[in-house]
Amino acid sequence: MHPRLTRRGLYAISDGPRPDLLAAAEAALRGGAVLLQYRDKTGDAARRAREARALKELCARFEVPFIVNDDVELARVSGADGVHLGESDGDIASARARLGADAIIGASCYDSIARARQMAAAGADYLAFGAFFPSPTKPNARRAAPNLLREAKPLGLPRVAIGGITPDNAPPLVEAGADFLAAISGVFAQADPEAAARRYAALYKS
Repeated sequence: MHPRLTRRGLYAISDGPRPDLLAAAEAALRGGAVLLQYRDKTGDAARRAREARALKELCARFEVPFIVNDDVELARVSGADGVHLGESDGDIASARARLGADAIIGASCYDSIARARQMAAAGADYLAFGAFFPSPTKPNARRAAPNLLREAKPLGLPRVAIGGITPDNAPPLVEAGADFLAAISGVFAQADPEAAARRYAALYKS
């Protein structure tokens, strides 16, 4: 296991672009997020680079790993701790060659244990499954069953659950073995992101 992925809890994923991105991210970190991902699908490269560097500095203050969604080059130039790759975002070996041996590289496995095995064999540091529930971010996402988290346990890597997860529907996923609960709108679309983050974090303290 990657030495920086030993804490279990909330994996907060930003929903940019938004003018209060840094304030909302800091609120999520104060609330107890143990991983933070920068997710911004727009084409404004200069703004995205500025925001990613600022978020990296913020995460360093909280001693929380900072991950960039999809974009290996942005992860490199911002000094991010790693990158998250979907099935169309390039391969793990190429990402590691660009980011270094110590980079955290996560892989989306959707609803597929076969893909999870492939990604583990390719050197992924964590495996993300979902969507477990209807997701406002990806309404047409493939749906996964909680038992998939149990099936993935023998692979020996941290398991991330994503997709429509709220503090209310998350307990069965934690029970099934989710090491991280990934949330976008569940944190960043809330009026009080810090309070929202605390509710997720509390699921790992009980």
